[in-house]
Amino acid sequence: SNFKFPSILPALFLQQWKKSPVRLVGSGLTRCSGRVEFYYGNIWGTVCDNGWDLNDAEVVCRELNCGTALQAPRSASFGAVGGQIWLDNVTCSGNESSLTQCQHLGFGTYTCGYYQTAGVICSVGSGSTPCSGRVEIYHNNSWGTVCDDCWDLNDAAVVCRQLNCGPALQAPRSAHFGAGTGQIWFDNVTCSGNENSLTECQHSAFGSKKCGHDKDAGVICSGPIRLVGSGSTRCSGRVEIYHNNIWGTVSDFNWDLNDAEVVCRQLNCGPALQAPRFSYFGAGTGQIWLDNVACSGSESSLTECQHSGWGTYIYGHGNDIFNTGLTGSGSTRCSGRVEVYYNNIWGTVCVDGWDLNDAAVVCRELNCGTAVKTPQLAQFGPGTGQIWLDNVTCSGNESSLTECKHSGFGIKKCERGQSATVICSGEKNFGSSTEC
Repeated sequence: SNFKFPSILPALFLQQWKKSPVRLVGSGLTRCSGRVEFYYGNIWGTVCDNGWDLNDAEVVCRELNCGTALQAPRSASFGAVGGQIWLDNVTCSGNESSLTQCQHLGFGTYTCGYYQTAGVICSVGSGSTPCSGRVEIYHNNSWGTVCDDCWDLNDAAVVCRQLNCGPALQAPRSAHFGAGTGQIWFDNVTCSGNENSLTECQHSAFGSKKCGHDKDAGVICSGPIRLVGSGSTRCSGRVEIYHNNIWGTVSDFNWDLNDAEVVCRQLNCGPALQAPRFSYFGAGTGQIWLDNVACSGSESSLTECQHSGWGTYIYGHGNDIFNTGLTGSGSTRCSGRVEVYYNNIWGTVCVDGWDLNDAAVVCRELNCGTAVKTPQLAQFGPGTGQIWLDNVTCSGNESSLTECKHSGFGIKKCERGQSATVICSGEKNFGSSTEC
C-alpha cells in the first residue's frame, strides 16, 4: 500500500498556473513545494538562489495560495534544469503579493548557473508538507484515513520511514491537519516502530472503525534528513540527506557547529553540542550528496545552507574513514592506549614527542574532558599490528588528531611497545538528555 498527504486535483493545479506567473516544478515536488519558475515573455524560466531566503519564499507561497513558507531551499534542491533564467538577487520584504513586486536585477539578468536555482516548501494552507500531514492509505482502489485511537510516535515513525522523511517528531491526533472525507481504513494501529510499512502493524480489520474524520491521525516527520551509523541515537549520528530518491551522506569538509546546529534544529533535538568529523559514526556507502556546507546556524533546513551543489564533492567515503579510540589493558572510555582508525585498520600512535597538548586533543575528540596525564612506556599494553602515526605535534586547540602535524600515515621510527597513551579527566556532563 502507498501513503499520501492531502493533494489537490490536477485541474486546480492548472487553474492556478493560469492565474499566476509563478509555478513550482521539479524532482520531489508537491503542489506547494518545488523549484520556482517564472513566466515572462511567453517562456517559463528559473530563479537564481543568490540572496534567496524565507522572505522571498513567503511571497511565492502567498501567491500560490499555499500558506506560509517553511523552507527556502537553494542549490537546485528540486533538480537543475537548462533553459531561461529570468530572475536573480530577488529581495522581498515578505509582504508583497507577487514576486514581480520584489526587487531583482531585471528580467534575464543573472550571475548564476543552472545548479543555483531557488525552491520553496510551503505549509499548504492546512499545515501539511511533503513530510507532515494527515495520513491516508490506499486500499481497494480508494484512499482512506487512519483513526487516531492508540496513535503514537511508534506509529508515526513507520509512516515517516515509509515516506523517506527521517525520524518522527510528533504524532498529531484529532484531525490536526484537517478532517478527511470518504473511507476510514484503519483504527487501533499498534506499531513497534521498526516495521517498514503501516500494513505490517497490528490494526483493526480494513474498514472496521469506531471513529469519525474528526479523529484522523497525522504525522510530523523531520524532513528528508536522518542520523545513522555506529552508536547513533535519535539525536546523534552520521548525517544523511534524502535527495532524488536516494539517501546519501554529507562530506565533513568545513563542517562545524553552525552546520550541526541546523541539523539539530531540523530534527527537534535542541542545540548542537558537537560536530564530529572523520566518520566518527562510521563511514557511509553509496551516494555523497553535499560537500563544503556553510550554514550561518539560523537556517531551518540544511538545504537552505550554501554548499558545492548536489552530488558535487572532493573527498569520498574512504577519505572520511578516520576515528580515534582508547584501548588496552586497564583502559576505560576516557583512559587508555591511543589508537586511530584509518583505511579500515586500527593502529597505534608512537610516543615520540607525545605530550599533554596531543593528549588534550584526544580527550576533546572523545568528549572526555581535559588531559590529566600522558603515561609512558605503554602503560596500557604495547598494542599489535599497524603503527599509524609518529611525531604527532598538536597545539592543543585542534578538534581532531588528524589536524595535528605528524610524519604521515604509516611512517614511523618507533617500535611496538612505544605507544602513546592518555588519561583524561572524564566524560563531560552537559546536564541534558539531548545528545545532539
